[in-house]
Amino acid sequence: MKIKSGFVIREIAGQYMAVPVGERVNDLHGMIALNETGAFIWNLLENEQTEDDLAKALIEEYDVSYEDALEAVKEFHELLIREQVLEATNT
Repeated sequence: MKIKSGFVIREIAGQYMAVPVGERVNDLHGMIALNETGAFIWNLLENEQTEDDLAKALIEEYDVSYEDALEAVKEFHELLIREQVLEATNT
């Protein structure tokens, strides 16, 4: 999975926001609020990643088990699908 181009992350008053720019503004009206972990994952998704890749990155960055990291990734993945911000993949 990978985030579509046309989004930037901004920190506003301690909250991270994914903001559409350029033509992407037509696809997403508004912003997506992210916590620190969500912003960390979002930044990793600038390049193609699997759920396993992301879970392993969370383990390295935060003191969490693989199971908890994978569950967090799956929940975040569902959010990104709902918001339609992921590039289509062949898998």
